[in-house]
Amino acid sequence: MASLKDIKKRIGSVKNTQQITKAMKMVAAAKLRRAQDAAVSARPYAEKLHAVMSSLAQREDGDGHALLNQRGTGRALIVLMTADRGLCGGFNANVSKEAERFIRSNEQGFDDIDLMIIGRRGRDFLRNRVGENITKVHEDITSDATYKTAQLIGQEIVESYSEEKYDAVYVIYNAFKSAIEQIVTTERVLPIQPRPGEDIQENSVDYIYEPNRGEVLAQLLPKMVEVQIFRALLESNASEQGARMSSMDSASRNAAEMIDNLTLQYNRARQAAITKELIEIISGAESI
Repeated sequence: MASLKDIKKRIGSVKNTQQITKAMKMVAAAKLRRAQDAAVSARPYAEKLHAVMSSLAQREDGDGHALLNQRGTGRALIVLMTADRGLCGGFNANVSKEAERFIRSNEQGFDDIDLMIIGRRGRDFLRNRVGENITKVHEDITSDATYKTAQLIGQEIVESYSEEKYDAVYVIYNAFKSAIEQIVTTERVLPIQPRPGEDIQENSVDYIYEPNRGEVLAQLLPKMVEVQIFRALLESNASEQGARMSSMDSASRNAAEMIDNLTLQYNRARQAAITKELIEIISGAESI
């Protein structure tokens, strides 16, 4: 049985840990509000832009843009969005496992799949699993995601696809639903096509291009890729803060329960020690 000193020391250690988890929960809660507002605000524009671009992709006007070209199943690129920090439950593991499953199952039948990872934790998780597929890692950008960051990543993706380095581009991220629920989402970014359940023919309209269709597509299509990447970054950031807040809340409650159990154990040990001393005193008195 542990000594009173050991139990007391452990109680102090757990209390210190609890203070840290409570502080991390408060920080995550403060960041979550801003991240959630940013993610929710970006959804309508991103969804409408995708719907318009998907409608344009269905038209056969004879002057299609490179980002609209439907190709074979040669090489694909996965853009995986994780966090640079841990202590956020299964946030990083869930999305990383989905990327691993995508690569190993290869349901689309690609000849090869490259992996671009955003976030240090995704790299650490997949390095020993599918390390040969990792081509690039971006670190220290998830906590302060800006449109400029998404623009640089989007331009890199557009350039690679236009040069026919890849035949398809997917993004895998945690979509924010609530502070306690994040949905692992896989979306096809390129080539541009309607999402499942999106009826383009029903909502199709005639567009007037000014100055001409080619110039309009040259401006809008790369921008759409950047917007989709930016939205995924915002969703991932909000999901990370929600997952961390929930995880630290659970850790704080578990620490409180552990403190109660240790305190009970300490009191029992202290009572047993006092009882033993009394018995020794009484036995000594009787023997005299």
